[in-house]
Amino acid sequence: MLTLDEKISQAETRIFKAVFPNTTNHYDTLFGGTTLHLMDEVAFITATRFSRLKMVTVSSDKVDFTHPIPGGTLVELIGRVEHVGTTSLKVRVELFVEQMYSEERHRAVSGLFTFVAINDQKQPVRILPVESVPA
Repeated sequence: MLTLDEKISQAETRIFKAVFPNTTNHYDTLFGGTTLHLMDEVAFITATRFSRLKMVTVSSDKVDFTHPIPGGTLVELIGRVEHVGTTSLKVRVELFVEQMYSEERHRAVSGLFTFVAINDQKQPVRILPVESVPA
């Protein structure tokens, strides 16, 4: 059985996307709503890979857009489990923007997403078995 740290490490999710014109606004930057969609998707995948349970988003906390994401760039989204509770967990998602034809790279967006594990009746369920919960 994996340790908690090993499960967190194995659940880390990295996805790359190209920022094409169909995802940009009239300023030629990635739509904020598209950014949030991508971040929630990466957070969901991370939460599911960690728990292997049905997970639903219950909140997104303090999503900071610190730099614009221009069209014609690449983005990498990285999701990492940051906290594990009884029925919920938090996933930090960072979005890095890269120039396509240079080594320039910087963090553009960061946010925290909270998920709850649910059963078939959509009721919260325990994420970790009782014997796995850290003291």
